[in-house]
Amino acid sequence: MAYEKLFEPLRIGSFEVKNRMVVPAMVTNYCEPDGRATEKYIAYHERKARGGWGLIITEDYVVNPHAGGFVRLPGLYNDAQVESHAELCRRVHAAGGAIAAQIYHAGRETRAEVTGEQIVAPSAIREPSMPETPRELTVDEIHALVEDFARAAANARRAGFDAVEVHGAHGYLVGAFASPFSNKRSDEYGGSIRNRARFACEIIRAIKGACGPDFPVIYRMSANEYVDGGLELGESKVLARLVEEAGADAIHVSQGVYCSTRHIIPPACVPPAAYVDNAAAIKSAVQVPVIAVGRINDVDVAEAVLESGKADLVTMARASLADPELPRKVREGRLCDAHRCIGCVQGCAAESAAGRNVRCLVNPLTGMEDEYDLAPVAPADAKNVLVAGGGVSGAEAAVVAAARGHKVTLVEASDHLGGQWLPASVPTGKSDFTSLVSWQAHMLQKLNVRVLLNTRADRELVDLYAPDVLVAATGSSPFTPGFIHGADQGFVVYAHDVLSGKAQVSGRVVVIGGGLVGAETADLLGQSCEVSIVEMMPAIMRDGEHSPSLYLKERLAKYGVKVLTSTKLMNIGDHEVVCERHGRELTIEAVDYVVIAVGVRRNEELVGALDGVGCRVIEVGDAAGVKNGYRGIQEGFEAGLAV
Repeated sequence: MAYEKLFEPLRIGSFEVKNRMVVPAMVTNYCEPDGRATEKYIAYHERKARGGWGLIITEDYVVNPHAGGFVRLPGLYNDAQVESHAELCRRVHAAGGAIAAQIYHAGRETRAEVTGEQIVAPSAIREPSMPETPRELTVDEIHALVEDFARAAANARRAGFDAVEVHGAHGYLVGAFASPFSNKRSDEYGGSIRNRARFACEIIRAIKGACGPDFPVIYRMSANEYVDGGLELGESKVLARLVEEAGADAIHVSQGVYCSTRHIIPPACVPPAAYVDNAAAIKSAVQVPVIAVGRINDVDVAEAVLESGKADLVTMARASLADPELPRKVREGRLCDAHRCIGCVQGCAAESAAGRNVRCLVNPLTGMEDEYDLAPVAPADAKNVLVAGGGVSGAEAAVVAAARGHKVTLVEASDHLGGQWLPASVPTGKSDFTSLVSWQAHMLQKLNVRVLLNTRADRELVDLYAPDVLVAATGSSPFTPGFIHGADQGFVVYAHDVLSGKAQVSGRVVVIGGGLVGAETADLLGQSCEVSIVEMMPAIMRDGEHSPSLYLKERLAKYGVKVLTSTKLMNIGDHEVVCERHGRELTIEAVDYVVIAVGVRRNEELVGALDGVGCRVIEVGDAAGVKNGYRGIQEGFEAGLAV
């Protein structure tokens, strides 16, 4: 495919973007607490610029010291911050990129612990997902905030940014004024949509006044907030026209607020480009370019969106985390070399929400551009590397070591790569997860890694190969704790065997364990079986991510899966399960199958046989201690670097 629409230039006001692929703002937590750019922050954007994106929009530049929702956001509210961000712009431009600064105020979607003072909003109404009630802004304070936005935009222009984006989406302050969900004012800033849009329009006009009419301004909005009483498309089309009249040069159409955050960062179970019709509705109301967003993680999907005419540009946020070089690889006909976002939200949204640096599960280099060195070793320093285990951790180690010039052999006991990642890809909405295994297999072949399937790694094999470095990635296996009595009966199976198709179950099923694996197995079985989950803890999926878990719980309810939390398994009898719940015995009778999903245990056989082995040994993945795939792939990547 030629991807003609993706690589077609487009003008945003006075500025031309070289293609239609946009990196939108994503909180990275890479900056200094005082708002200055760090080397990590600059290197992260510089790599995307080298990757060929049409426009990079940076995250949430706070417009005053009390405006942030995170501690380490960039800022452009004083002169001392400008130079570090000017260096960012110089390096992005030198790498062939274009860059816009998103400017924002968090409003009521933050905490006093972060802002240093009581949070503020259009009205003194708490955001349902946040702990604090804001103070209502006065009219004089609103006017001062308009000037704050104009000052930040002027500093952005001084620093060399090509444009600014006013963040009016996701329930932050500008969007909160526009929304009837959060704005209950009775003055000139409340009531009608024209009044609620006044703050946004005044900001845009003030920016044009401070920066000149030729400086492009993008307005980001939530066209549908997906909350009762929130913005919907009817009023959003009017809002879009009003900000266009005020001088907006493009409109970036997002969705959701904090209490509907699953729509802001949709996980893997949401169909690709699920929200593009929101962009199409806004595009029908305005003349300026419209940017679509929302799980557009595939270049073929992106091309189809553009060809449909529903949007003029597409943002590919997590796709740019998965592969900052995606546009260049597509342009060069190397799409198979590109990492693909799998929608897991483990390295991006989850890390950001925890206040940690943003990373990516499928691409551990993301966010570590200033720390990891992937330069090839000198030929004289190349080592013979044996990787034992072809799961995603072992394969990642093999790919990285081979990319750096080492001679790598990978042995895998089964007849396929992927290990436990493959059954983990079976549950509803996780089919994209298999793309990681496909990518690893492609790269192993491209890098001339010798892959031996149906080959078990033992001490004899290690001694035969006599490697300089052994990467032990032998993974883990499901197990039954000793306290589960009766698990040796024929109707008792493991969740991993159900997910991999090795075990067929039907009828009335009890899943023991309500962690992510147990819940996902119950979700899959609930479509055709009568399912109960028995979980000792007070909640299920404590190891799952927020948004995917919300969707999964809704499906469990839809399928009628009975969830028994705070319930202790006593024993498995003759087609019955005996539990203790709230101090009383509970027996589930007429059970056709019991599915054990209480965890896995590391495989120690190889490592236990390596005493006195004449090579360096690096343990990764579950072989080094049970963990999730995100951490396991990081370990594999770092092992490949450490060889």
